[in-house]
Amino acid sequence: MDNARLKFISKPFGGVVLLTVVHIAFPSVSLAQNQAVPTTTQRKTNPPSQAVPTTTQRKTTSQSQAVPAATTNTQRLAAPSTVQKDTNYTQRQTAPAATGRVDTNYTLAGGDRIRISVFEVPEYSGEYQIPPGGGINLPLVGTVSLLGLTTEQSADLIAQRYSRYLKRPIISVNLVSSRPININVAGEVTRPGGYSLSLQGGAGDNPGVQYPTVLSALTTAQGVTASADLTRVELRRKLGRGPEQILTLNLEEFLRTGTLPQDITLRDGDTVYVPMASNLDLARARNLSATTFAANPTTPRTVAVVGEVVRQGTYLITQGAAEGSGTTTGAPAVSGLPTVTRALQLAGGLTPQADIRNVVIRRPTRTGGEQNIKIDLWKLLESGDINQDLIVQDGDTIVFPTATEINRAEATQLATTTLSPSRIQVNVVGEVKRAGPIDIQPNSSLNQAILAAGGFNDARATRANVDLVRLNPDGSVTKRLVKVDLTAGINEQTNPILRNNDVVLISRNGLAKTSDTINTVGGPLGTILSIIRFFGIGF
Repeated sequence: MDNARLKFISKPFGGVVLLTVVHIAFPSVSLAQNQAVPTTTQRKTNPPSQAVPTTTQRKTTSQSQAVPAATTNTQRLAAPSTVQKDTNYTQRQTAPAATGRVDTNYTLAGGDRIRISVFEVPEYSGEYQIPPGGGINLPLVGTVSLLGLTTEQSADLIAQRYSRYLKRPIISVNLVSSRPININVAGEVTRPGGYSLSLQGGAGDNPGVQYPTVLSALTTAQGVTASADLTRVELRRKLGRGPEQILTLNLEEFLRTGTLPQDITLRDGDTVYVPMASNLDLARARNLSATTFAANPTTPRTVAVVGEVVRQGTYLITQGAAEGSGTTTGAPAVSGLPTVTRALQLAGGLTPQADIRNVVIRRPTRTGGEQNIKIDLWKLLESGDINQDLIVQDGDTIVFPTATEINRAEATQLATTTLSPSRIQVNVVGEVKRAGPIDIQPNSSLNQAILAAGGFNDARATRANVDLVRLNPDGSVTKRLVKVDLTAGINEQTNPILRNNDVVLISRNGLAKTSDTINTVGGPLGTILSIIRFFGIGF
């Protein structure tokens, strides 16, 4: 009985022991079928003696992922890696002045020249110029489209195709020379539009290649306008088949700190957009004009000058040499830049009625709409605030409003600066000793004009009142009677301040009118008496 029971137990037990021994001796038998196809990792773990290119090799797969090579390549193409190799870009992401994320990898397109190397199969290697459609014709596998792929993704795709014919294909793709970069520059730039930029240096194996940057794109578009907001410059990029990516740059931070990551490199198809500033800071605007990517200050610009100026109209403003400091100490020097004061000089200067504290610049913008910029030229006179002398832009309209109340002391001081004309001309006609046009200083009054004309003609002039004829800025003409008081100070009723081209008419008094009438009537009678005397006719 015991021998029979022992035989029954020993048979299954011996089988278990046998299976255990086999499993220990051959641990990889159960995985043999899954490892029939080499993985990408196996292709890359070559001995060091095999000088396999490393710059464009495909991404390694963990050894625990026993996935066939074709499947691995397909997964990479469907979901490109998000690992960012550009260390500068990583810094840009952490910089407070740059927001958003944009892919900096170079993607292939028509015009690029590449070199495809098939390891140990030189007859399949060579250089190719990618046609506009993106497809290249390779030996054995036919047409492969590389449009929108990086060199790394292209190597994966080509390896997938060759894996049907070659055992463990190792492919590298290098960029030999890139196509010109076509970009768009829009918003607050002098000449928005599309531009074609070339790369400097080589590409691919040449590490000295330099891609155009955001700042070089702005310079190519002839600089940003004075209405630009440099804190929100957008770089819009669409790579391959993915969605558009937007990176917001703060170029003011770049100007302040010199942080290079703010000026990232461009790729084909990029758009640089410069928005309009909602609130224009005068100091920032003047600092912006001094940058290398601002509009060229030597470029002529057309502006309109209206309001309380001597000659309203449209003027071409150019950069010129800086001028003197005026006729009195403390008057501002006029800048050689195309500024408000230069436009004012071309318009003949201010009238005494101008309100220089509330000058308005109406500025059309590239993005639509209009900016209204307020400047205070009195701060320029009083404290030398040069920021108030804003650099004008093509299309500006400068409005000098009429003052509601005139401070005579300030008006006298203003008349001696370069903001006012050095002389104005008025006509004093009628019963004065030296009738005709006379040149007087700005801010001169009616009494001063009469005295400059030699004063009243004592025997013939009406001293009580005079006529003041004025040509208004809108083209109309007004005439009013002013009661003259030669002892009064400047006031609007009896001794007003005169403007350029005013006409002062001094009429005849009653005695002069009567005498002139008698002389007019007696003129023919005297002629008749002379004829009678000539012929000897007596009475």
